[in-house]
Amino acid sequence: MEVNFKVWLEEGGEPLLSFGKYLLLKEVEKTGSIKRASQKLGIPYKKAHIYLKLLEERLGKPLLKRERGRGTTLTEEGRRILSLYGEIFEDFQKLAEKWNERLKRSE
Repeated sequence: MEVNFKVWLEEGGEPLLSFGKYLLLKEVEKTGSIKRASQKLGIPYKKAHIYLKLLEERLGKPLLKRERGRGTTLTEEGRRILSLYGEIFEDFQKLAEKWNERLKRSE
């Protein structure tokens, strides 16, 4: 037996940010490009673009700053939501590890 989990953020009952979109945002921050981020993650560019646009629409705030010829950077709100999700995910991961250790000892 093993403890596993999925974490996502919601806004008004609608899914907002899941692990896959978190990885996409993180990779955009790292590469400065939606295209390079989508290639690295094996996601079609169009799909990645739609994910990010929908995320911004649901949140009602821009998460990305797109500058032609200069790439894409995260806005302050984009960095905030990336950090928030990362912290929440890390807390869940630590909790799952703790319980998995307990379960191993009790087998």
